[in-house]
Amino acid sequence: MIQQVEFSLPQYSRGFHIITNKVLDNIGELPEKGVLHVFIKHTSAGLTINENADPTVLHDFESSFNHIVKENEPFYKHTYEGSDDMPAHIKSSFVGSSVSIPITNYRLNLGTWQGIYLCEFRNNGGRRNLILTINY
Repeated sequence: MIQQVEFSLPQYSRGFHIITNKVLDNIGELPEKGVLHVFIKHTSAGLTINENADPTVLHDFESSFNHIVKENEPFYKHTYEGSDDMPAHIKSSFVGSSVSIPITNYRLNLGTWQGIYLCEFRNNGGRRNLILTINY
């Protein structure tokens, strides 16, 4: 069977944000076993799974991504949506637009220190739409 729901996250500031609980709040009861697929319908934000305990990790992700992909590079052609737009597209391609998580015993089978991140790469990205699909 397949269960699917679409919902919007509230607007987040630029950076990395743990959204595991927001995802769980919008999916309802999980089956005994299956797979949760989370997809973001945007090209300037992404999703990943990483450390959910120490908030300095979120800061270090943001700093590292900004160091690797800089704004206002002279070779960017896609610049009419702001200096953060083309770097946001590049960064979102690095992390990707979806994550898949096994479901075991009615729970997401994440590691002890793992959480789902929204990677917001725009200064004013707005609300982000996610599709949650459970295959079981």
